Amino acid sequence: MKLKEGNIVLLLSESGTSFLTRLGKRKFSTHLGEIDLSDALNKEYGDFIETHKGEKFFLIKPPIGEFTRRIKRQTQIIFPKEAGYILMYLDIFPGAKVIECGSGSGSLTTILAHFVGKTGKVFSYERRKSFATLAEENLKKWGVIDRVEIKVKDIEEGFDEEGVDAVFLDLPNPWDYLKHVRKALLPGRHFGAICPTFNQLEKLAEALKSNGFTWIRSLELLKRDIRPFPGRVRPEDNMIAHTGFLVFATLVKKDGQET
Repeated sequence: MKLKEGNIVLLLSESGTSFLTRLGKRKFSTHLGEIDLSDALNKEYGDFIETHKGEKFFLIKPPIGEFTRRIKRQTQIIFPKEAGYILMYLDIFPGAKVIECGSGSGSLTTILAHFVGKTGKVFSYERRKSFATLAEENLKKWGVIDRVEIKVKDIEEGFDEEGVDAVFLDLPNPWDYLKHVRKALLPGRHFGAICPTFNQLEKLAEALKSNGFTWIRSLELLKRDIRPFPGRVRPEDNMIAHTGFLVFATLVKKDGQET
């Protein structure tokens, strides 16, 4: 596929330095020299262009994890290390209907929209207009805004949707909204949340038990990169450690109780 204006590319140098940008007829400055992005037009992913200093940059199609990791943000984002697990244990599939709250900068929103596909829908709730606007901007950059309905609304009033396949809450007090989750989520389907502290995790777990949820579990994911240099392979000095405890549960009917 020939690259054209508007395509997102990861510019990767031979030394491993990388930049994420959108192609256009403009110059892009780096410490390795200035890049004329016009040189990339009509090339293909995998080709390279050079800076005015003769440094090569390969044109890479960015994976969604790299895009969301680098998006413009005003809030803490869901990192790729959590996002993949969320996708698997919320059972996100093409055509799924998913509720998310809050949108934040749109990191998880973008990932959910990517994986529900063209036939799915993400309903993303965010009470702060400025955050919702930024999330919409990031969704447009990845090209999935048509799969998302952003709602500037406090979910104290409840969700507008029923019969959805998954619900994920990124809020300080998710336990306060489980009654709304029960009304929106299909029985047998899955709920998820992220809690930064043990106190929040404990309170949510207790509330889930008393609100008709089962298979309640929690985990923490830590990520440490390895330097794969021949003759001196070793772990990186820094790692992405605690960013939150993931909590998952499944909605069921108990003793004839209707959701």
